[in-house]
Amino acid sequence: MSKKSIILLYFLVCCIIAIMQPGVSSAVTARDKYIKAEACYNKLCKSPKKQKYRHNWLNCIEKFQAVYRHYPSGPWAAAGLYMSGKLYQKLYERSYKKSDKKEAIDLFERIIKRFPKSRYKYKAAVAIRSFSIAKGQKITSIKTAKKQKKTCTVTGFRFWSNPSYTRIVIDADRETSYVHRLLRKDPSIKKPQRLYVDLKNSILGKTTQKRIPIDDNLLSYARAGQHTPDSVRVVVDIKSFKDYKIFSLKNPFRIVIDVWGKDISPAYKAVIISKKNGKITTSALVKQLALGVKRIVIDPGHGGRDYGAPGYLRGVHEKNVVLSIAKKLAKKIREKLGCEVIITRNGDKYLTLEERTAIANTKNADLFISLHTNATRNRRAYGIETYFLNFATDDDAILVAARENATSTKNISDLQTILSDLMQNAKINESSRLAYHVQEAMYKHMKKKYSRIKNKGVKQAPFYVLLGAQMPSILIETSFISNSRECKRLINSKYQNHLCDAIVKGIKSYIK
Repeated sequence: MSKKSIILLYFLVCCIIAIMQPGVSSAVTARDKYIKAEACYNKLCKSPKKQKYRHNWLNCIEKFQAVYRHYPSGPWAAAGLYMSGKLYQKLYERSYKKSDKKEAIDLFERIIKRFPKSRYKYKAAVAIRSFSIAKGQKITSIKTAKKQKKTCTVTGFRFWSNPSYTRIVIDADRETSYVHRLLRKDPSIKKPQRLYVDLKNSILGKTTQKRIPIDDNLLSYARAGQHTPDSVRVVVDIKSFKDYKIFSLKNPFRIVIDVWGKDISPAYKAVIISKKNGKITTSALVKQLALGVKRIVIDPGHGGRDYGAPGYLRGVHEKNVVLSIAKKLAKKIREKLGCEVIITRNGDKYLTLEERTAIANTKNADLFISLHTNATRNRRAYGIETYFLNFATDDDAILVAARENATSTKNISDLQTILSDLMQNAKINESSRLAYHVQEAMYKHMKKKYSRIKNKGVKQAPFYVLLGAQMPSILIETSFISNSRECKRLINSKYQNHLCDAIVKGIKSYIK
């Protein structure tokens, strides 16, 4: 037999083996898919930031389920199903969604039924049992958790102030309970009026500054000390005040103290009257009154180490897109409305959410506009929507708020229980009116310029960045950065300019 014939025969034998045993090549590919899915899972485990977003969990789950779908009777199928269930179980521990729990249990039960001889059958049974006994162990777990509860460390203080408003933030390394009380002035012991906050199960950090001079019109000092072996007391010495609010935020945990004084902002200058005919000029009215809108704070979301939502296109991030839009918007507002504009960040700088509101309050802004790009796991979702601060009315609004707050949907639910008290000073009606004017202007203007512009309407949700704002405040989700078409538009300067023109129209309409 010739050498050529031998090679041909070998090729035919290989083809026959492949036809007779199709599972061989499938198993190899399933293994490769599992390795890629495992790499996705490892990256998720190493990144607390990625763990905050639901779509990252679902992305890994999809990769593991693809292993099973590729070769349902192969050696990697049970492993793919088990890891899918495990990820849903971990996701349920964060989301508390019944649907996540059901998905996990369904996957574990499928393993037991389809793979009775697999080692994953035992693992799946143990996982299901952990769900069933969790409720019964709740009381014991709480008692154990109290014994094993780690001490909270107070790591520092931050404050922002102007003559009529001060915001103090107490930073801590973990969540803890706290109480607060207002103490009256006691001249007999030369003590001023004081507001104190006691953080339970807490210690003062070794490098934490114990006394911070504020010395504005409202407050003298903020000071901290180890009140008892397991509690830290923060005391604020008060000169004068009208009202105060205290609330906490999560991820990371911090306590926010807002103190307001009497409104001592200067009255509007007298309206200029023409010397010729003694009449009030139209330009004078517009320029000097403008229904109180003289200064606008624009807040480009995210920044620095907080990249925001990733774009559909590689290398595109929310923080850069909204900064570009903010700069264009500021320029157009100055030119077209004659208002003073302050941008919370002019570069790639990280700002906390509470700092952004504090800037607006301390600068005595008349309007506060926070700019963002929307994102979702569904790449087909698109459209423009505008939010104002209030209780969330639907699940989508809760998800958007959770993403922008960099927290969980459970924390959003917790926040809603205290929101009614926080909103007593918020200008909800005016914020709602501003939101409707801006949303309508954006939709109408952009619809004339582009196809497939979707009006997602005005919605309400509890956004951290709007909490405590003392002026009409809105958050604009300009477009979906996760959508292919809208991502390409968002990085286009022409599209950004049209968006800004539309927002200016909305603000102008609101003022009129």
